[in-house]
Amino acid sequence: MKQKQWAQLAVAAILSAGIGVGSGGVLADAEAPMEKCYGIAKKGMNECATPNHSCAGTSTTDNDPNEWIYVPQGTCTKLGGILKKGE
Repeated sequence: MKQKQWAQLAVAAILSAGIGVGSGGVLADAEAPMEKCYGIAKKGMNECATPNHSCAGTSTTDNDPNEWIYVPQGTCTKLGGILKKGE
C-alpha cells in the first residue's frame, strides 16, 4: 500500500474514533498553530463551507478537494492533503 494511502487511512481512523485533531485532541497541542488542509476530510467530517454547501459536517464524499479540516501546522502534506496559498 502506498504511503499516501496509509496516511489517508490513519486520518480516517482518527476521525472515525472521534478524536478531533483540531479540537485539542490527543494528536494536537491545544496551542499548536493549525492550518486548513484540503482533500483529506472524510464524508461528513469537513470543517466548514465549500461552493457546494454552507455547513460543517455536510460533505458527501471522502477526500473531496474542496473540503477541508484543520490539522496541526506542517502535517497536511504529510497526510496527502493540499494547502492553498493565503489560507
